[in-house]
Amino acid sequence: MTDVTVPFRAGREGYASYRIPAVVATDSGTLLAFCEGRVGSAKDHGEIDIVLKRSTDGGRTWGPLQVAASNDRNLAGNPAPVVLDTGRVLLVHVRASALASEDAILRGKVKTGQGRRVWVQHSDDDGATWSAPKEITSQVKRTGWRWYATTPGHALQLRGGRVLVPGNHTVPPTGTDVGNEPRYNSGHCLLSDDRGQNWFLGYVDENTDGYINVNETTAAELPDGRVYFNARNDSPSPGNRADAHSKDGGKTLVRPFRPQAGLPAPVCQAGVLQLRDPDVLLYSGPADPAARALMTIRASDDGGTTWRPVFTVDGLPAAYSDLVRIDEETVGLLYETGDFGPYETVTFRRVPISRLL
Repeated sequence: MTDVTVPFRAGREGYASYRIPAVVATDSGTLLAFCEGRVGSAKDHGEIDIVLKRSTDGGRTWGPLQVAASNDRNLAGNPAPVVLDTGRVLLVHVRASALASEDAILRGKVKTGQGRRVWVQHSDDDGATWSAPKEITSQVKRTGWRWYATTPGHALQLRGGRVLVPGNHTVPPTGTDVGNEPRYNSGHCLLSDDRGQNWFLGYVDENTDGYINVNETTAAELPDGRVYFNARNDSPSPGNRADAHSKDGGKTLVRPFRPQAGLPAPVCQAGVLQLRDPDVLLYSGPADPAARALMTIRASDDGGTTWRPVFTVDGLPAAYSDLVRIDEETVGLLYETGDFGPYETVTFRRVPISRLL
């Protein structure tokens, strides 16, 4: 059996829709479940806050809804939380004008200052309160990039102390293209070597060949110290997933992103988590290649080279997800799902690790 709770339900607690989940566990064991609270509709732009619920009993119950980041009546979204070795929780995210739709940004039709910008804030009390946000756009977004997003999902602190946040962006079009074509999707990561005080760009994966053009990306640090990146691929290559590895903490990739046909999936975000004791890499995401449905956890014993399904939640609609280690015996899955559509709830499920081996 697995324990299931519903921290966020569309139409409740002041928000029309909840999307884009991320979850972390603090040093004290408190679970922090983040997502976007979309005020007026389920659209990707508009008045959007980053909202949070806390659990002190491993996800069996949740406290009241909190607003972790707000941008007045504009957008604060794509939460990328990470718990540092000091106990501090960083929350990297993006902000934009409520009027800046994704299509307008991709086409370069958004005024200067209204597009996607990058911010960071922190909590030193397990997510109960948050610092004022600090903008870091100039450190991590190159001139000319149009779309920009962090993760979605949790970020990482590597064993050496470096903070790593996967990201994606688009580059300006060429020829007669307008910029919303999938081949302009690109990947990068944000790095900090001083626990979030200063930031710089790591790898940048850009090409316009229309074969592998990475979009939303998540990452895990493997037992051998490499960083594994797994990304949504919007171009018509073998399958809709791509992956890559870094040997230098995200500064460069061993090879550019390549197809990962071992993960049948629709075009959608997915989550990854490296377990220790046992050493196994987990992946969460919908497993129906034709639709956002059939949420499934898969496992790899070889650093993401090959994968096997180990736990299927159910056959319902499902979309974005994130994974967290709760304790020695349990993994938590925070994911979008519903009876008749994938965006009715953000649900949390406790999964025994014994079910995943």
